[in-house]
Amino acid sequence: MIRLFAAIALPPEIGTPLQARQTGLDGARWRPLEALHITLRFFGDLQETMAEDLAAELSAIRAPAFALELAGVGHFGEAQDIHAVWAGLAESPPLRRLARACETAARRAGLAPDSRAYRPHVTLAYLKRPDPFSVADWEAANNLLHSPAFDVTRFGLYSSHQTRHGSAYRLEQLYRLD
Repeated sequence: MIRLFAAIALPPEIGTPLQARQTGLDGARWRPLEALHITLRFFGDLQETMAEDLAAELSAIRAPAFALELAGVGHFGEAQDIHAVWAGLAESPPLRRLARACETAARRAGLAPDSRAYRPHVTLAYLKRPDPFSVADWEAANNLLHSPAFDVTRFGLYSSHQTRHGSAYRLEQLYRLD
């Protein structure tokens, strides 16, 4: 079994400034620069043959390159169940089309449809039972986040492995956009 997801890696010139915002939340497990990405579709744990089929379907995606911008911050969960803080993205129809293409590829490879609504973001930290007021303060201090536009010319199929320091990601396959 291999745990897989499709994502766009953040370029260092966009990810590095985010690290300055990775402070101010007690107990937060801040994500390292190399782990900052925009998930297109989480596929979960797959058998090797299904992973190969998925990789082949992803290679058939044809989409143009496009530009993205980070915009705003937020969190997942409510009150004591807040479990992550993130940087958001400015609305991008090309990003949504690419995410839908990854969903279609997953279905063609035999995976069940993803039941969650797509919400593009970059996870900055995972939290465990944080003080909700501290999260609100962090969001207020960072809510004007806005990055310069950056070009998206490729996306990848990544594997995720648990380590004692959290998840580590490895690029398994790279796919170019036209």
